[in-house]
Amino acid sequence: MFPRYRLIGFCGLPGAAALGRLGTGDPEQRAAQAEKVAHAYAAGREPLPVLELLATVANATAGPDGTYRSRTPPATIRRFHRLARTRRALLLLNIQPGRASMLDEVKALRDWLVHPDVGIALDPEWEMGSGEVPGDTYGHTDGHELTKVARYLSGLVQAHDLPQKPLVFHQVATSVVGEQSALRPQPGVALIKSVDGIGSPGLKRGTWHRLVEDLPDGLHTGFKLFYEEDAKGSRLMTPEEVLALRPQPEYVMYE
Repeated sequence: MFPRYRLIGFCGLPGAAALGRLGTGDPEQRAAQAEKVAHAYAAGREPLPVLELLATVANATAGPDGTYRSRTPPATIRRFHRLARTRRALLLLNIQPGRASMLDEVKALRDWLVHPDVGIALDPEWEMGSGEVPGDTYGHTDGHELTKVARYLSGLVQAHDLPQKPLVFHQVATSVVGEQSALRPQPGVALIKSVDGIGSPGLKRGTWHRLVEDLPDGLHTGFKLFYEEDAKGSRLMTPEEVLALRPQPEYVMYE
Protein backbone atom coordinates (compact mmCIF):
# COMPACT_ATOMS: atom_id res chain seq x y z
CA MET A 1 0.00 0.00 0.00
CA PHE A 2 2.78 2.44 0.94
CA PRO A 3 4.62 4.25 -0.54
CA ARG A 4 2.64 3.58 -3.72
CA TYR A 5 -0.58 5.25 -2.57
CA ARG A 6 -1.78 8.22 -0.56
CA LEU A 7 -5.20 7.61 0.97
CA ILE A 8 -7.67 10.53 1.00
CA GLY A 9 -11.30 10.30 2.00
CA PHE A 10 -14.47 11.30 3.78
CA CYS A 11 -16.09 9.72 6.83
CA GLY A 12 -19.63 9.56 8.14
CA LEU A 13 -22.93 7.74 8.20
CA PRO A 14 -26.03 8.47 6.09
CA GLY A 15 -28.61 10.46 8.00
CA ALA A 16 -26.14 11.58 10.68
CA ALA A 17 -24.79 14.94 9.52
CA ALA A 18 -22.87 15.49 12.76
CA LEU A 19 -20.74 12.39 12.15
CA GLY A 20 -19.07 13.53 8.96
CA ARG A 21 -19.22 14.38 5.28
CA LEU A 22 -20.71 11.05 4.20
CA GLY A 23 -23.74 11.79 6.34
CA THR A 24 -24.92 14.65 4.14
CA GLY A 25 -25.93 14.89 0.51
CA ASP A 26 -25.99 12.18 -2.11
CA PRO A 27 -23.41 9.42 -1.39
CA GLU A 28 -22.41 9.17 -5.06
CA GLN A 29 -21.73 12.90 -5.21
CA ARG A 30 -19.73 12.67 -1.98
CA ALA A 31 -17.68 9.81 -3.42
CA ALA A 32 -16.99 11.84 -6.55
CA GLN A 33 -15.94 14.79 -4.39
CA ALA A 34 -13.60 12.57 -2.35
CA GLU A 35 -11.99 11.39 -5.58
CA LYS A 36 -11.46 14.99 -6.67
CA VAL A 37 -9.94 15.98 -3.30
CA ALA A 38 -7.66 12.93 -3.42
CA HIS A 39 -5.92 14.23 -6.53
CA ALA A 40 -4.96 17.42 -4.68
CA TYR A 41 -2.88 15.29 -2.32
CA ALA A 42 -1.11 13.04 -4.83
CA ALA A 43 2.34 14.69 -4.47
CA GLY A 44 4.10 11.99 -6.42
CA ARG A 45 1.92 9.09 -5.27
CA GLU A 46 -1.20 7.44 -6.66
CA PRO A 47 -4.24 9.01 -4.95
CA LEU A 48 -6.54 6.35 -3.51
CA PRO A 49 -10.03 7.60 -2.46
CA VAL A 50 -11.45 6.29 0.81
CA LEU A 51 -14.99 6.07 2.15
CA GLU A 52 -14.79 5.68 5.94
CA LEU A 53 -18.23 4.48 6.97
CA LEU A 54 -19.23 4.24 10.63
CA ALA A 55 -20.11 0.59 11.11
CA THR A 56 -20.36 0.69 14.92
CA VAL A 57 -21.55 3.93 16.55
CA ALA A 58 -21.18 4.80 20.24
CA ASN A 59 -24.38 5.91 21.96
CA ALA A 60 -25.11 7.93 25.10
CA THR A 61 -27.63 5.29 26.22
CA ALA A 62 -26.91 1.67 27.10
CA GLY A 63 -29.32 0.00 24.68
CA PRO A 64 -30.89 -3.43 25.22
CA ASP A 65 -27.53 -5.21 25.58
CA GLY A 66 -25.86 -2.56 27.74
CA THR A 67 -23.01 -1.94 25.28
CA TYR A 68 -23.67 1.75 24.52
CA ARG A 69 -23.24 1.09 20.82
CA SER A 70 -25.32 0.34 17.73
CA ARG A 71 -24.35 -1.39 14.49
CA THR A 72 -24.97 -0.06 11.01
CA PRO A 73 -27.35 -2.30 9.01
CA PRO A 74 -25.70 -4.65 6.48
CA ALA A 75 -27.72 -3.07 3.67
CA THR A 76 -26.03 0.28 4.30
CA ILE A 77 -22.57 -1.29 4.35
CA ARG A 78 -23.38 -3.16 1.15
CA ARG A 79 -24.49 0.06 -0.53
CA PHE A 80 -21.23 1.82 0.33
CA HIS A 81 -19.12 -1.18 -0.61
CA ARG A 82 -20.69 -1.16 -4.07
CA LEU A 83 -20.13 2.59 -4.30
CA ALA A 84 -16.46 2.19 -3.30
CA ARG A 85 -15.98 -0.45 -5.99
CA THR A 86 -17.59 1.76 -8.60
CA ARG A 87 -15.11 4.51 -7.69
CA ARG A 88 -12.15 2.14 -7.27
CA ALA A 89 -11.94 3.35 -3.70
CA LEU A 90 -11.27 1.73 -0.34
CA LEU A 91 -14.07 1.17 2.15
CA LEU A 92 -12.94 1.57 5.75
CA LEU A 93 -15.37 0.37 8.40
CA ASN A 94 -15.09 2.64 11.43
CA ILE A 95 -15.73 1.27 14.91
CA GLN A 96 -16.81 3.30 17.97
CA PRO A 97 -17.27 0.38 20.37
CA GLY A 98 -18.83 1.99 23.45
CA ARG A 99 -18.57 -0.71 26.12
CA ALA A 100 -18.44 -3.54 23.58
CA SER A 101 -15.19 -5.35 22.87
CA MET A 102 -13.23 -3.69 20.07
CA LEU A 103 -12.05 -7.03 18.73
CA ASP A 104 -15.57 -8.50 18.86
CA GLU A 105 -16.85 -5.57 16.79
CA VAL A 106 -14.11 -6.18 14.23
CA LYS A 107 -14.93 -9.90 14.09
CA ALA A 108 -18.61 -9.06 13.53
CA LEU A 109 -17.55 -7.44 10.24
CA ARG A 110 -15.69 -10.52 8.97
CA ASP A 111 -17.98 -11.03 5.96
CA TRP A 112 -16.91 -7.59 4.70
CA LEU A 113 -13.27 -7.84 5.69
CA VAL A 114 -12.64 -10.86 3.45
CA HIS A 115 -13.02 -8.49 0.48
CA PRO A 116 -9.76 -7.03 -0.86
CA ASP A 117 -10.98 -3.41 -0.77
CA VAL A 118 -12.28 -3.26 2.82
CA GLY A 119 -10.27 -2.23 5.88
CA ILE A 120 -10.82 -1.10 9.47
CA ALA A 121 -10.67 2.25 11.26
CA LEU A 122 -10.84 2.32 15.06
CA ASP A 123 -12.05 5.25 17.20
CA PRO A 124 -10.69 4.40 20.67
CA GLU A 125 -11.80 7.72 22.15
CA TRP A 126 -15.23 6.02 22.10
CA GLU A 127 -14.03 2.80 23.79
CA MET A 128 -15.53 2.96 27.25
CA GLY A 129 -14.60 1.11 30.40
CA SER A 130 -17.02 -0.13 33.04
CA GLY A 131 -19.06 2.78 34.40
CA GLU A 132 -18.02 5.14 31.57
CA VAL A 133 -20.52 6.70 29.15
CA PRO A 134 -19.69 7.86 25.61
CA GLY A 135 -19.49 11.62 25.42
CA ASP A 136 -18.72 12.10 29.12
CA THR A 137 -15.03 11.28 28.85
CA TYR A 138 -12.41 10.11 26.38
CA GLY A 139 -12.13 6.37 25.97
CA HIS A 140 -8.89 4.43 25.81
CA THR A 141 -7.04 1.59 24.10
CA ASP A 142 -3.43 0.41 24.15
CA GLY A 143 -0.80 -1.17 21.95
CA HIS A 144 -1.68 -4.67 23.13
CA GLU A 145 -5.32 -4.38 22.02
CA LEU A 146 -4.38 -2.78 18.70
CA THR A 147 -1.94 -5.62 18.07
CA LYS A 148 -4.72 -8.17 18.68
CA VAL A 149 -6.88 -6.48 16.04
CA ALA A 150 -3.93 -6.32 13.62
CA ARG A 151 -3.21 -10.00 14.22
CA TYR A 152 -6.83 -10.91 13.44
CA LEU A 153 -6.76 -8.92 10.19
CA SER A 154 -3.42 -10.50 9.29
CA GLY A 155 -5.00 -13.92 9.65
CA LEU A 156 -7.78 -12.97 7.22
CA VAL A 157 -5.24 -11.59 4.72
CA GLN A 158 -3.26 -14.82 4.79
CA ALA A 159 -6.26 -17.18 4.80
CA HIS A 160 -7.92 -15.45 1.83
CA ASP A 161 -4.80 -14.37 -0.09
CA LEU A 162 -5.76 -10.68 0.16
CA PRO A 163 -3.70 -7.57 -0.59
CA GLN A 164 -2.35 -5.56 2.34
CA LYS A 165 -5.23 -4.32 4.49
CA PRO A 166 -5.27 -0.90 6.22
CA LEU A 167 -5.85 -0.66 9.97
CA VAL A 168 -6.33 2.96 11.06
CA PHE A 169 -6.61 4.11 14.65
CA HIS A 170 -7.68 7.69 15.29
CA GLN A 171 -6.13 9.55 18.21
CA VAL A 172 -7.25 12.92 19.55
CA ALA A 173 -5.13 13.08 22.74
CA THR A 174 -2.15 11.31 24.28
CA SER A 175 -4.40 9.63 26.87
CA VAL A 176 -6.42 7.78 24.21
CA VAL A 177 -3.69 5.30 23.26
CA GLY A 178 -1.49 3.87 26.00
CA GLU A 179 1.55 1.61 25.77
CA GLN A 180 2.07 2.48 22.11
CA SER A 181 5.47 0.76 22.29
CA ALA A 182 3.60 -2.56 22.64
CA LEU A 183 2.12 -2.17 19.15
CA ARG A 184 3.51 -4.87 16.86
CA PRO A 185 3.15 -4.71 13.05
CA GLN A 186 1.61 -7.81 11.48
CA PRO A 187 2.12 -9.32 8.01
CA GLY A 188 -0.32 -7.98 5.43
CA VAL A 189 -1.56 -5.10 7.61
CA ALA A 190 -0.70 -1.41 7.12
CA LEU A 191 -0.93 0.27 10.54
CA ILE A 192 -1.92 3.96 10.36
CA LYS A 193 -2.10 6.37 13.28
CA SER A 194 -4.45 9.25 12.40
CA VAL A 195 -4.08 12.48 14.39
CA ASP A 196 -7.50 14.02 15.10
CA GLY A 197 -7.00 17.39 16.81
CA ILE A 198 -9.54 20.15 16.12
CA GLY A 199 -8.75 23.85 15.72
CA SER A 200 -6.69 26.39 13.84
CA PRO A 201 -3.74 25.32 11.68
CA GLY A 202 -1.38 26.27 14.51
CA LEU A 203 -3.26 24.22 17.10
CA LYS A 204 -3.49 21.25 14.75
CA ARG A 205 0.24 21.37 14.08
CA GLY A 206 0.85 21.36 17.82
CA THR A 207 -1.36 18.30 18.30
CA TRP A 208 0.39 16.62 15.38
CA HIS A 209 3.86 17.11 16.83
CA ARG A 210 2.79 15.80 20.26
CA LEU A 211 1.17 12.67 18.87
CA VAL A 212 3.76 11.66 16.27
CA GLU A 213 6.72 11.77 18.65
CA ASP A 214 8.54 8.46 19.10
CA LEU A 215 6.46 6.51 16.60
CA PRO A 216 7.06 2.74 16.74
CA ASP A 217 8.69 1.15 13.71
CA GLY A 218 6.28 0.23 10.94
CA LEU A 219 3.61 2.76 11.94
CA HIS A 220 2.32 5.10 9.21
CA THR A 221 0.69 8.46 9.86
CA GLY A 222 -2.66 10.02 9.02
CA PHE A 223 -4.26 13.42 9.59
CA LYS A 224 -7.88 14.41 10.10
CA LEU A 225 -9.53 17.66 9.01
CA PHE A 226 -12.93 18.93 10.13
CA TYR A 227 -14.86 21.01 7.61
CA GLU A 228 -16.94 22.79 10.26
CA GLU A 229 -15.06 22.59 13.58
CA ASP A 230 -11.66 23.60 12.18
CA ALA A 231 -13.18 26.56 10.36
CA LYS A 232 -14.91 28.00 13.46
CA GLY A 233 -12.94 31.11 14.27
CA SER A 234 -10.16 30.05 11.91
CA ARG A 235 -9.83 28.19 8.61
CA LEU A 236 -9.30 24.75 7.11
CA MET A 237 -5.71 23.76 6.39
CA THR A 238 -4.80 23.52 2.71
CA PRO A 239 -3.45 20.36 1.07
CA GLU A 240 -0.07 22.10 0.77
CA GLU A 241 0.00 22.77 4.52
CA VAL A 242 -0.99 19.20 5.35
CA LEU A 243 1.68 17.78 3.04
CA ALA A 244 4.27 20.02 4.72
CA LEU A 245 3.82 18.11 8.00
CA ARG A 246 6.62 15.74 8.95
CA PRO A 247 6.42 12.86 8.74
CA GLN A 248 4.19 13.45 5.73
CA PRO A 249 0.67 12.03 6.30
CA GLU A 250 -0.14 9.00 4.17
CA TYR A 251 -3.86 9.10 4.97
CA VAL A 252 -5.86 12.33 5.07
CA MET A 253 -9.47 12.16 6.18
CA TYR A 254 -12.15 14.85 6.17
CA GLU A 255 -15.08 14.85 8.58
